[in-house]
Amino acid sequence: MSVASLRQWQAVEGLRKVRAGLVRRGFVRPKIVSRFGRDKDGAAALEFAFVAGPFLFLLFAIIEVAMVFFAGQVLETATANASRLIMTGQAQTQNFDQTAFKNAVCQKTDVLMSCSGIAVDVRTYASFGSASTSRPTTGTGAVNYGGMSYNQGAGGDIVVVRVVYEWPVLMPSFGLTIGDLPNGKRLLMATAAFRNEPF
Repeated sequence: MSVASLRQWQAVEGLRKVRAGLVRRGFVRPKIVSRFGRDKDGAAALEFAFVAGPFLFLLFAIIEVAMVFFAGQVLETATANASRLIMTGQAQTQNFDQTAFKNAVCQKTDVLMSCSGIAVDVRTYASFGSASTSRPTTGTGAVNYGGMSYNQGAGGDIVVVRVVYEWPVLMPSFGLTIGDLPNGKRLLMATAAFRNEPF
C-alpha cells in the first residue's frame, strides 16, 4: 500500500469516526434515515392506508342511502298495487280487514322488509282537501301505531292509504345520520289518495 493510499484510508476512517460521534450526539441523521426518506417503495400502500378509512366510509354510506331510496320505492309500488284492491272494490268484496290488506302489501315487499314491521292506516274522508297525508307520529316523533285504523269505504268514497316501515340504519354517521326517528331508524312512508270506483 502506497503512502498516498494509506493517508486516504486514514482520512476516510477519521471521517467515519467523526460522523459516528456526531450521529451519537444527534447532530447528523443516520444513513438509514436518509435512505428511508429517499426510498419510494411502499409509498402507494402508505398513501392508500391514509385514504382507505374515509373511502370505505363514503362507499358504505352511498350504498346505505341507495338502499333507503330503493326500499322506499318498493314500498310505494307495493302500496299503489294494494290500494287498487280497495279502489276497484276487490278488497270490499273479499271482506278485507287491516291484516288482510297488510298481507297484500307484504307480498310485494317481503324481499327487503319484514312483514311484522309494516303498519297500514286506511281512512275515508269527505273531500280531498280534508284528507291527511302527514306522518303518523306522536309528539316525541315515534310512530303512532295505536292511531292506525282501517276503513276502506264504499263505492265513490275518498280513501287515503298510508303504509309505514321503520328502516334500520346500519352505518354510524358521526352525527350526520339519515335516521329520523328517536330510535335511530328511518321512517319509510308510502301514501295513496284516491276515490273508490262506483262498484
